[in-house]
Amino acid sequence: MSKGIFITATGTDVGKTYVTALLVRKLRESGMNAGYYKAALSGADSLEESDAGYVNRVASIGQNPDTLISYLYKNAYSPHLAAQVEGNPLDMDRIPADFNRVKETYDYVVMEGSGGIICPIRYDEKAHIFLEDIIKALNLDTLLIADAGLGTINAVVLTAEYMKQKGIAIRGIILNRYTGTIIENDNVKMIEEMTGIPVIALVRPGDTNLHMDEQTLKRVFEEESK
Repeated sequence: MSKGIFITATGTDVGKTYVTALLVRKLRESGMNAGYYKAALSGADSLEESDAGYVNRVASIGQNPDTLISYLYKNAYSPHLAAQVEGNPLDMDRIPADFNRVKETYDYVVMEGSGGIICPIRYDEKAHIFLEDIIKALNLDTLLIADAGLGTINAVVLTAEYMKQKGIAIRGIILNRYTGTIIENDNVKMIEEMTGIPVIALVRPGDTNLHMDEQTLKRVFEEESK
């Protein structure tokens, strides 16, 4: 059976897609048959120009474009609002089927979320669907992406506490835009002490490889917390 992990973040613009691409690339370069999936993506005119297209290229997956995402919205809004404007709301029954289709081809599936963890994916008179509902439906654990700089302690701790309350496990934290400052190094220490969750990788600006040893990489998928 394929193994999966869900990538979420403390918010928008922290580099979640960039880090996701590095993670999938690392998996594949380590000899692991890894693919990608995203339920809902907004702010792109085409699949090729989207986050999913970026990951497919950078990680050299060569994945069938039809399997990368379920819903593509052109408006650069939260998916729930884009769906309202464009008249194409997410059908929750479709997500497990599309995710399992990717699992049929790949031994490891990295699923990317939309925005931060409290991101509404559908919110109308018929359904209220948030990222946490999708994570639970697919029975996935997560990796949390955050900025390495000032203010990240608050963002990471609040996000981790929310996810803990919702029963969502975090396997590790990856800090993006790390440059080695005294603030950033203290952030690593404080985040680990305050959340009890390890910072498993630090991504520097312009990195083309994810600096994570293969044992840690495999442990993200191999350890079952449920």
